[in-house]
This record gives sequence, C-alpha cells and structure tokens, in this order.
Amino acid sequence: MFQLMPYFLGSHRFTGGVLTALGLLLALAAPANELWLEPVRFWVAPGTRVHIRRLTGTGFRGETWTGKRSRITGFWQYAPGQPPTDILVTAASADTLQSTLTLQQPGTHLVALTTDNAFVTLSAPDFTAYLQQQDLGYVQALRQQRGSPDKPAREAYRRCAKTLVQVGAALPTDTARTWARVLNLPLELVPEQNPYTLAPGAAFTVRVLRAGRPLAGQQVVLWHRGSRPGALLSKLRSNQNGRVLFRLSEPGEYLASAVRMEVAPGGLAADWQSTWSTLSFGLAGKKKL
Repeated sequence: MFQLMPYFLGSHRFTGGVLTALGLLLALAAPANELWLEPVRFWVAPGTRVHIRRLTGTGFRGETWTGKRSRITGFWQYAPGQPPTDILVTAASADTLQSTLTLQQPGTHLVALTTDNAFVTLSAPDFTAYLQQQDLGYVQALRQQRGSPDKPAREAYRRCAKTLVQVGAALPTDTARTWARVLNLPLELVPEQNPYTLAPGAAFTVRVLRAGRPLAGQQVVLWHRGSRPGALLSKLRSNQNGRVLFRLSEPGEYLASAVRMEVAPGGLAADWQSTWSTLSFGLAGKKKL
C-alpha cells in the first residue's frame, strides 16, 4: 500500500474536528506519494560502491520505501557501452533486495525500477481532493461523464523510477548515450541532454513517453534540492511531441515527476489505473571529480 509521511502528534490534545481534518490529510497524503531512486552520491569515481536508495514521499522529501522485493517487476543498471545488469538476481529472498552497486565504467549510468500494481480505495470526497492536488482534472471530468462523481473510487497504482549517476568526468563526446536510453516503460521521462554536461542556467528538455510513444499534454513537475531544499521549480505540460523544456537554475539535485491516470483496463479490479514516473539527477556548479 501507499507509504505515509510521518505526522508527529507529541502530547497535544486535539478536538474531534482537528482529528477529522488530520485524518483527511493522511488520506490525501497516501495516494500523492511518489517513488524515486536516489544514489547516496550523484557523482562518484570509477570503481565506487554506491547505494541506490528507494525513497517515497512528496516535495522531493522522502523516507525509505518499504515495499517488498516481490512488488518490483524490474530493477536494472545500465552502464555506458555495456549490456544491462539485472539487479533483482542479487536478492537473497523474496523480501530482501541489495541495491548497493559497484560503478566501474566511466560515464553516465542509468538505473531504473518498476513496480506492479497496488490498490487503494478512497471515498468520493477524498478522491476528488486527491485529483485536485495532482492536477488531474480530466479524470474528474471522466467521472462526471461516467456518472460516478459521488461514488468511492478504487485505484490501481504502479511506479516507474529512473536515476542518472555520473562516474568520472562527464564528456560532451559521450557516444554511448546511456542516459537517453528508452526503456519502453508504461510512463517514462527521457532526457534529451545529459545533465552532467550542463551548466547552471542551461535549458533541459525531457520527453514524456507512454510505452515508448510521445505523450502530449502530460504535466511534468521539476523539483530542486540545493540552497533552497525541496523548492518546486516548474509545472509544465508536454507539447505535441511529448517534450517539456525546463531551465536548470542552479547546482544541486533534481527530481522530475509525472503521474498519469486512465480508466482501468478490463480484468483489473479497479476503477482507475495510475502510473507514476520519476527521473532524478544532479547538476554541478563546478568540477566534481
């Protein structure tokens, strides 16, 4: 199920109305959580062992995702010029997963993770508030058309997460272009420039793909963690070619995210299918290695 961000109540007493409001906040926080991959360091020297954290939360602030190994449908490491490595084969059991990787090959490495569906049911008011929070107004319009705006909603949700890690110096002449590899995920964010070769203030284009095909009109959110932690930089929608153009304002760590919701396909025990996608990377202000 969804992972909740902690709410510390301490020794305070709350009235019934406050507790009701807190319950609503908790209900809304659950579906809105994102899953992303985040290395302990985005820049490392060749041969370094790097732990790839699996985090869940909001606003680029998260805690460890506690989902079981059995929920992960794919976990891959892509090194420049090398065949992909299946990280799942290192799992000791169905409930454990080792995600500390040795990054030998110089260049920009790509790590990707996908999960299967989990399910949640929300009351009509909570689901409406959730849609508003995620700017999914088109789903509310579909609910109106289907005559179900006042009914509880059962959602199936899955996640696709990618991260880029720079090993050694970033070279503009990188011919492997592993960072731009299309993985044909259900929902995928693909950079058109290698962020590790960019300077602060540079333009950065992301393509939004649904099963490998450009997706128009999809909102993509860009977060930045640097001198202003958790700062929301931009909310933009993709053009007819699935492209979104951002400006990387300053050095630090970045997270791009998108969520798409559609009517659940037949055979799935849900009303709606949502797919969450993230891409994390770093931007250097000066030479890192």
